[in-house]
Amino acid sequence: MRKVNNAAAQRPKMHSFRLLGRLLSYLFHYYKGRLIAVFICIAATAAAGISSSVFLTLVIEKVITPLTPIWNAVTGTWDPAPSTWAEVSGPLFYIIFGMGAMYVVALAASVFYNQTMAVVTQGFLRHVRNDMFAEMQSLPIRYFDTHTHGDIMSVYTNDTDALRQLISMSIPQVFYSIIAAVTLFVIMLTYSLWLMFVVFVGVGIMALVAKFVGSRSARYFIKQQEVIGKTEGYIEEMMGGQKVIKVFCHEEQAKRDFDKINDDLCDATDKANAYGNILMPAVMNIGHFAFVLVAIVAGLLMLFDVKNYSVFMGWGAFNGAIIASFLNMSRQFSLNIGQVSMQINSVVMGLAGAGRIFELLDEKPETDDGYVTLVNAEIAPDGTITESRARTGKWAWRHPHKADGSVTYTELKGDIRLFDVDFGYVPEKIVLHNVSIYAKPGQKIAFVGATGAGKTTITNLLNRFYDIADGKIRYDGININKIKKADLRRSMGIVLQDTNLFTGTIMENIRYGKLDATDEECIAAAKLANAHDFITRLPEGYNTVLRHEASNLSQGQRQLISIARAAVADPPVMILDEATSSIDTRTEALVQKGMDALMQGRTVFVIAHRLSTIQNSDAIMVLDHGRIIERGSHEQLIEQRGTYYQLYTGAFELE
Repeated sequence: MRKVNNAAAQRPKMHSFRLLGRLLSYLFHYYKGRLIAVFICIAATAAAGISSSVFLTLVIEKVITPLTPIWNAVTGTWDPAPSTWAEVSGPLFYIIFGMGAMYVVALAASVFYNQTMAVVTQGFLRHVRNDMFAEMQSLPIRYFDTHTHGDIMSVYTNDTDALRQLISMSIPQVFYSIIAAVTLFVIMLTYSLWLMFVVFVGVGIMALVAKFVGSRSARYFIKQQEVIGKTEGYIEEMMGGQKVIKVFCHEEQAKRDFDKINDDLCDATDKANAYGNILMPAVMNIGHFAFVLVAIVAGLLMLFDVKNYSVFMGWGAFNGAIIASFLNMSRQFSLNIGQVSMQINSVVMGLAGAGRIFELLDEKPETDDGYVTLVNAEIAPDGTITESRARTGKWAWRHPHKADGSVTYTELKGDIRLFDVDFGYVPEKIVLHNVSIYAKPGQKIAFVGATGAGKTTITNLLNRFYDIADGKIRYDGININKIKKADLRRSMGIVLQDTNLFTGTIMENIRYGKLDATDEECIAAAKLANAHDFITRLPEGYNTVLRHEASNLSQGQRQLISIARAAVADPPVMILDEATSSIDTRTEALVQKGMDALMQGRTVFVIAHRLSTIQNSDAIMVLDHGRIIERGSHEQLIEQRGTYYQLYTGAFELE
């Protein structure tokens, strides 16, 4: 089972405002012009929505009041209205025309910004996924060894979906509501300061409720996103291990373990939505209460003839136009505050998803401070090496020297030597101790030992998947820390026990070892690996499409294709990590024949548990708890009658 890294959980979370600022900066980096246009359109739409209250005031003042008869308290009769329909028709026309123009502009702006945000959202998510995938390709192997694949997949799916809702819906809605609320606040101040005090009370209560409920909702929404990743990680692990689960009748225990994780997810989701669903009704009902309170206070102020005060107009009398418009604006104000509260859940989920996305993007990439590169070379009879632009079949290390600025070339031969190497996956636990190995060009070096002895760890160090803690590793006399990792790995081929074939044709999978290889080179590599015969018997031959980890091929056939993939790269150094351990003896003979052809003339490191496959090795290293306890040829180790002798004779008796 994969060891899960808790570093992400221990890493301090980015503050929500900083996270939102970084997200907006990221968004503006790609779509600055479009977003500015969108925000202008949203502001125009908000202004159109608010204008109804202003137009209501104008209708009351310019049309209704002039047409209303006036009660004469002296005569006890109604005096005629100050104006006639003919006199108010002009102002009414301009008011209706202005309202119509505003709503047409708002409609056009709304259509534009909704269409634009759809394009911006999908385009931005494409950039995010591209950036994440590019970043993932630069991460060290350590990251994938310490994170479940399902959890990483959750970042690409659930977290990006939460981000989609945040960008496409929540941010525009919150911006609209804030613009509308601020504008209404300013306008209401110009109408009545006394009534604004009442609104302030309602807003204060709304803010307290939103803070209390929203903070608890946010906590559980963040936990929900994290538990979703754990759930998908567990499911991915169980799907990959179904055969093992069924063989050991582990179904019930697997279900119990999943139920526990699923219960955690259900609990986090239930609490998040419980608080989230309370928030908007609570805020909206407070808004309704504030509306009623404003109406009551306005009526009392008119009844007792209390002078109104406006920030811009000073003292004046209350009238129907002020109260009607103010009540309408207070309702709109509460609705916009309610809209903001309704988006809090989506904002929190989106920011939680953004946080996990940025955690992936912020992971430290694999460092590479190497400067020695691998180049095509031409080698003269006297040994002089010159660099060539064309493929020559010969390779050399191009070594620029910082001291004097000179450049030297060293022929790539495959001479690899380890000197007193110490290594630990974590600093406090060293797994290799004083390991020294000398592999001359063309030699076959084998590693044997119990599981966990450190065999695979050595091959990981040769590829610089991990860096050593102490000691030195030299490749053709050059410290491998000076060699660029891509060039180092290009010079080595590897065949693993677990074959990884990708969706595509067999030809494409073989060409994976050398992307510019011709079909003829791929076929030659397949023949070298003894894979050509079975490939040509397939219905589509080399064009047979492999899907779902090549489940339509046997384990041995998959292994032969992986050997062909390594062969087409034609590397001078080969690493064979228990490449025949999971196939039958008959198939092993075929695979072993392919590997023997592949190993011809190369420096080879072999990890094998079938000792019969390594008897012809130039040197065999016996490892135990990270130390080399025996070394020598097969015959020498048999004569010593040590650990290797016991392993070999025990295996021989079993055979």
